[in-house]
Amino acid sequence: MQTSLIKRVWQQIKEPLDGWLMLFLGLIFVLSMVLLYSANNQSFDKIDNKLIYTSLSLIIMWIIARMRPQSIMNFAPPIYGLGVLLLLAVHFKGVTVNGSTRWLELGITRIQPSEIMKIALPMMLAWFFQKYELSMRWWHYLVAALLMAVPSALVLKQPDLGTTLLIAAAGLFVLFFAGLPWKVIFAGIGLGAASLPIVWNLLHDYQRRRVLTMIDPTTDPLGDGYHIIQSMIAIGSGGPWGKGWLNGTQTHLDYIPERTTDFIFAVYSEEFGLAGNVLLLVLYLLVLSRAMMITASAQTLYGRLMAGSITLSFFVYAFVNMGMVSGILPVVGVPLPFMSYGGTATVTLFVGMGMLMSISNLKR
Repeated sequence: MQTSLIKRVWQQIKEPLDGWLMLFLGLIFVLSMVLLYSANNQSFDKIDNKLIYTSLSLIIMWIIARMRPQSIMNFAPPIYGLGVLLLLAVHFKGVTVNGSTRWLELGITRIQPSEIMKIALPMMLAWFFQKYELSMRWWHYLVAALLMAVPSALVLKQPDLGTTLLIAAAGLFVLFFAGLPWKVIFAGIGLGAASLPIVWNLLHDYQRRRVLTMIDPTTDPLGDGYHIIQSMIAIGSGGPWGKGWLNGTQTHLDYIPERTTDFIFAVYSEEFGLAGNVLLLVLYLLVLSRAMMITASAQTLYGRLMAGSITLSFFVYAFVNMGMVSGILPVVGVPLPFMSYGGTATVTLFVGMGMLMSISNLKR
């Protein structure tokens, strides 16, 4: 009797979950916990916090996976509106750290509303295009552009250029899957390229320095180039097989800055080398492959738009983080998916995975 009850409970728990996604995410999670212990000087404090956030995120993911995509879609406007209000609250009452005002203090915890917009914006755009699926006109894309511009401008003002670009990219992916004409896409690329001089003049001084430092970090080795130089040394010193777990000299001699968050990939590369990097890339590619399969088999326009945006956004997060740590992209505040330490980012990523599972369950 007890065994039968346990089986029924287990069946209820695993029913909405995608087995392949859970397997790949579980392996990445194990890697992240092993790495975080080393990156945090063999301390358990951040591991405990990550376990708490991950447990909460898994519960939220499970709840979302059990919901029908149409039910999730109905939450898009209020979540988008809440996200915009939270961004406005950051502007007036936000917590400033290292010159950027990106966080809200909620007593027991601190949240970063810009992370919420990474999900809220594509949800809103997918809801909008689903609503007007049968009567789509050119001006609908202008309305979608306005919906993108509001949160992007608020995040840019914090200032947080990296997150602004990621939020805008998530929105652009929805526009792409919604059928934005190629001539408009190419025209946008052309206008973007032509406006680079104007954009350059609008950038903050520290943002310009980051771009110049990417080109030649040795021009300021103890200042703006320090992050890139130290991370590149760590990645190169890992060699084919790495220095071994807990044996990274760049890590444990405190040369790598932000080593539990944005630059955790440098720690990983130093300790596990090229072989470890290949393993991580394979796991990421497996997650992307499964997500692309879900996107291709989505039954509704909303499901296709959301799944496509989540999939391509996941790719961009991983590519940008690895690129900036390797010195081929400017340094921006982008965490490595499921590896970096961070509460709000962890919840956001698992919410996206829950939505993918919800969309996948619709065809069962």
